[in-house]
Amino acid sequence: MPEVSLKHKIALSLIPRIGDISARKLVSYFGSVEAIFNEPYRNLVKIPGIGSGLAKYISDRSYLEVAEKEEEYVVKHNIKTFFYLDNDYPFRFRQCDDSPVTFYFKGSCDLNSPKILSVVGTRNATSRGRELCDRIIGALAERYPDLVLVSGLAYGIDIAAHKAALNHNLQTIGVLGHGFLTIYPSVHRSTAETMLRQGGLLTDFVSGTLPEKNNFIKRNRIIAGISDATLVVESGIKGGALITADIANSYNRDVFAVPGRPDDQWSAGCNDLIKRNKAALAESARDIENLLRWETEKPAKAVQPALFSEMNETEMRIFDLIRSEGEVTIDQICRTLGIPVSKLSSQLLQMEFRGLVKCYPGNLYRS
Repeated sequence: MPEVSLKHKIALSLIPRIGDISARKLVSYFGSVEAIFNEPYRNLVKIPGIGSGLAKYISDRSYLEVAEKEEEYVVKHNIKTFFYLDNDYPFRFRQCDDSPVTFYFKGSCDLNSPKILSVVGTRNATSRGRELCDRIIGALAERYPDLVLVSGLAYGIDIAAHKAALNHNLQTIGVLGHGFLTIYPSVHRSTAETMLRQGGLLTDFVSGTLPEKNNFIKRNRIIAGISDATLVVESGIKGGALITADIANSYNRDVFAVPGRPDDQWSAGCNDLIKRNKAALAESARDIENLLRWETEKPAKAVQPALFSEMNETEMRIFDLIRSEGEVTIDQICRTLGIPVSKLSSQLLQMEFRGLVKCYPGNLYRS
């Protein structure tokens, strides 16, 4: 597919009643993003599933005008725009059907970092919850200095997690429920500014979008989708943290919850997740790294010469690619070598059994 202009990437995300899944279907149907906006109303209205209302929105040129102004803003403020068809679109998002078609990022962090953990919880964090954040994140930072921590920059556990990450020299990403013209809550602005130098800020909302309740619910899928796992530190029986945990489970990502006393209001949600097998119990950093197989990496053993002779041609191509890149996802191997997923999965499993490659969270492979 030809390169998509920044204006059209932004405009696609602005059309009302078109979500991330529908947008992908439209691009697939028309063959390009530009073709969607070039199609006349009389043709759009005849397409099954579009109808007159949606056809009217798509043919409204004002969205391209808004996108043009937004393009000027992101370029002026050095904001990186990611589109789902771009080569550098985060590989973890590629595994989520409803990941943002277009999103914006400002900061210094690699969104494809080998280890990314989300930490969420109640806005009414207790002193115990904040201490747990610092203790668990501190222990992880000591063993995994390349770990990236993600949260939502909200009151309570979110901001405690961000601050703990910064204090322990980890990069941390704040996922916003609004555009870049706003920082909500405003009292967290100084922390957000520090994060731009030690992590970053991410949103799928255009710059002028205000912080509204539904936006924060919508952004939870990003917190869950960009991470290998989600840790819930404290939560009531209802709340945004539990929504994020449910979404993470729907993505087949690991979920952890810190248990609390049975009569503790702000542990009720965590206890319920564990009770219903929706989350693994996490009392320490060791619980997290064990389940995610984040054991401290030892120097790789040299591959025995005999093993090379035992590899078939396909295995040799896979092994050479992984060794030259350092680490690759199964999607990258598929695209680069043109091997069908069904055949590739079987081949990788056999190679893993023989110690030729090793699989990490997020379908990441290393030799």
